Amino acid sequence: MNEELDLIKERILVTGGAGFLGKELVRQLRKKGCGDIFIPRSAEYDLTKSEAIKRCFNDVHPTVVFHLAARVGGIGANRVNPGKFFYDNAMMGIQLIEESRLRGVKKFICIGTICAYPKFTPVPFKEEDLWNGYPEETNAAYGLAKKMLLVQLQAYRQQYGFNGIYLLPVNMYGPEDNFDLETSHVIPAMIRKFIEAKEAKHQEVVLWGDGTASREFLYRDDAARGIIASAEQYNGSNPVNLGTGEEIKISRLAALIQEITGYEGRIIWDKSRPNGQPRRLLDITRAYHSFGFKSKISLRDGLGSIIQWYVKYPSVVKVC
Repeated sequence: MNEELDLIKERILVTGGAGFLGKELVRQLRKKGCGDIFIPRSAEYDLTKSEAIKRCFNDVHPTVVFHLAARVGGIGANRVNPGKFFYDNAMMGIQLIEESRLRGVKKFICIGTICAYPKFTPVPFKEEDLWNGYPEETNAAYGLAKKMLLVQLQAYRQQYGFNGIYLLPVNMYGPEDNFDLETSHVIPAMIRKFIEAKEAKHQEVVLWGDGTASREFLYRDDAARGIIASAEQYNGSNPVNLGTGEEIKISRLAALIQEITGYEGRIIWDKSRPNGQPRRLLDITRAYHSFGFKSKISLRDGLGSIIQWYVKYPSVVKVC
């Protein structure tokens, strides 16, 4: 179980391969020389349905599965759709893992979420703290659905010898992100608000919460690189954090985005809106020791890149 996996020789299925993170993962796999990659599209394969998953496996015959597909969104979307977020994420993952086991898939790489961590996890978040409390309430349904996939993978390894690994990436950002203000995460939402306010010459921008919460952010390219390294080198049952090990308060993040976008108005904090989890900062020791992963792209550089993309492709953003 300790040998390195040569992905170039594998038939790879990437669920969510047309999504924000999936596009970059597929790009990097192809750059490595992986030519046998299949990306199931939801219009053809509804991965919440068992029969669709079986049909997908009959069509593809994968030997390695990267499971990135998920029903996701920011705090607002999680508050409005907790049932859908729970059901869709649980059903996709549970059935994909079971079908992979039945079909003899060589390796299953499951992308979890740090929303699975308890609301008041000691900082930095260590993987062994994952079960020491209930998740933050606004995204608990989503976080718990994804955490059940870790339980399933560990149980399948114990009973069947199934090689499934589970990764916990921190908040990701980058070009091609979701900029819809109803469903986006904090960075794309702030970028859109600041740039639109600048263009319209608005004197203020309203942001959620009070700015005191903190987050850690991982650039999409770094995340994809870490996922590939784990697929090649890691075969353990323990979950693994993927992050930068650097924390920033939301108020400081807002000031940084305001600076880079050149917006000169005021920031108004809407304290009637939730902050979400008070702090997020990962212990990234296990990823470094297990497969040598360390982030390369600084937050300032990453923000500059995504802001440049937003300005260059406004028509793409508007239909997000």
